Amino acid sequence: MSDSEANELYRKNHLLAALPTEEYQRLLPHLEVVCLPHRQILHQINEIIEYIYLPTQALVSMVSLMEDGATLEVGVIGRDGIVGLPVCWGGGSATTQAIVQIPGSAIRIAADRFKAEFESHEALYHLILLYTQALFTQVVQTAACNRRHTVEQQLARWLLSIEDRIESEQLLLTQEFIAQMLGIRRSGVTVAATALQQAGMIRYSRGKIAITNRHLLQSTACECYKVVKNEFDRLIRLAHNA
Repeated sequence: MSDSEANELYRKNHLLAALPTEEYQRLLPHLEVVCLPHRQILHQINEIIEYIYLPTQALVSMVSLMEDGATLEVGVIGRDGIVGLPVCWGGGSATTQAIVQIPGSAIRIAADRFKAEFESHEALYHLILLYTQALFTQVVQTAACNRRHTVEQQLARWLLSIEDRIESEQLLLTQEFIAQMLGIRRSGVTVAATALQQAGMIRYSRGKIAITNRHLLQSTACECYKVVKNEFDRLIRLAHNA
């Protein structure tokens, strides 16, 4: 990969793209492109985080694991974000597992190097604080959504949020995996997905989902989708204007 190709790929991550040129150039020698395969675990619960990941094509789920083996996605990170924030907060480990939901490229940097840059450079520090606020909004809204809204609304919200964070209009997702991420029974996902497909909002077959009518899907999703999207958009604008 040439330097220009690498630079173009780096800038596909919204946080890197929001950095001033000087701070971006300072990070550049420490960045490397990696390909994240499906189901790769980027960090485990309560283990020291060794690398920070900034997805450019891949999508990563923050997953809470229950004692009975049940799983629940509490946040999703794509080209709008960063995996490994506890490094910046000082704790060094997380109470969630980070697992690759959709494979693709990401930018990797050693956690200790990123922490040093975060602590010593104002623009990066400010950017990560803004992103932390956005991610907190997502986690809080997801908790409210899982408690208050129907499976059909949750699925619509979830599919829209995933499409926002990747470049492909086709999502490689099985109903079993969706059920694990949403913390509901697979039969519930089947019923909801069938309803969305019959209404012409999505097309589903053999682990592949395509959004065919985004406008209609947005009208079906609960308000949680717009709350999170608007907050991410607002905070990224603040970062660019800083």
